[in-house]
Amino acid sequence: MRYLMTSLATGAETPPDERLFTEMGKFIEEMTATGVLLATGGLAPTGLRLTSTGDEITVTDGPFTEAKEVVAGFALIEVRSEEEALELARRFRRIVGDGVSVVQQVFGP
Repeated sequence: MRYLMTSLATGAETPPDERLFTEMGKFIEEMTATGVLLATGGLAPTGLRLTSTGDEITVTDGPFTEAKEVVAGFALIEVRSEEEALELARRFRRIVGDGVSVVQQVFGP
């Protein structure tokens, strides 16, 4: 089962320190070594939003209506269960501290 874990930027994040880099490095190394981590990355706070209605496609600034709602980063993981995905998300939140993460199952090949 694959899951997309995203971390939302709330504007209240603490600047990263050496401890955060060290702990996150260990976490990423562990997930990579076990084959759980498929991809990871940060995302730009801006983007484009495409909305389609019939044959008309409108492009606006995005990705969200509210500027305070921004997906800051992601991790694509492959695990055996939703519980395993949630445990990895919990470990991530313990490392980075206060904030919001979203876990969604990914369907398809």
